[in-house]
Amino acid sequence: MINNNFFLIAGPCVVENREVTELVAKTVSQICNELSIPFYFKASYKKANRSSLDSFTGIGNEKALQILASIKEKENVPIVTDVHTEEEVAIAATVADILQIPAFLSRQTDLIVAAAKTGKTVNIKKGQFLSPEAMQYAVQKVRNTGNDNVMITERGTTFGYQDLIVDFRGIKALQANNCPVVLDCTHSLQLPNQPQGVTSGRPDLIETIAKAGIAVGFDGLFIETHPNPEKALSDGSNMLPLRELKPLLQKLIKIRQAIL
Repeated sequence: MINNNFFLIAGPCVVENREVTELVAKTVSQICNELSIPFYFKASYKKANRSSLDSFTGIGNEKALQILASIKEKENVPIVTDVHTEEEVAIAATVADILQIPAFLSRQTDLIVAAAKTGKTVNIKKGQFLSPEAMQYAVQKVRNTGNDNVMITERGTTFGYQDLIVDFRGIKALQANNCPVVLDCTHSLQLPNQPQGVTSGRPDLIETIAKAGIAVGFDGLFIETHPNPEKALSDGSNMLPLRELKPLLQKLIKIRQAIL
């Protein structure tokens, strides 16, 4: 980590078009360079786990991956994207530097092993239904392939039918795996199972949860951001407005410096 800073995984929820995706990548890259924050650009090339059949899933795998490849070259940033099936792993690995296992799939052994066998870093999001202690088994699935490039992302725990909660006591159990631990500051604030069939969220609490995450010692933060969340095609109700990212990161750096 640069200057012992935290790292940032950030970007829009999904590749919805070239213009928005490139704008977010360029803007966040410039901010992170200025603030000396290691940056990984995240955007899903495909969204497979949607609440409703009518929800946006992507612009097409090949087109979306071409956009991510272009961003990787132009901005010189590592790419993070989701994989949902073993077949997707080989496709995504041609572009992605980090293959992300969605929380709902965090117990899918064949998927995790396939991702690990690429030699890429595997970011496993902790299932909303799993304890922090249970993540040791997911991590071991990666390491048993001979790949030690693994990280864990905390994204909240189911709290009733329509809410999630982050139990910060779990960081010790996650750190016991001797790998980077990340706090997802957007999806951990989701409000699932809404009557309209679209997951809602609390982006007004992103700053609060991010500050707490840095204070307790997370190595990195995951923040989805968009220049106009209300017009985003996926997870708009969860994302941080792009204009709010820099001032938030500046505050978080001060917290990080205070605890070192």
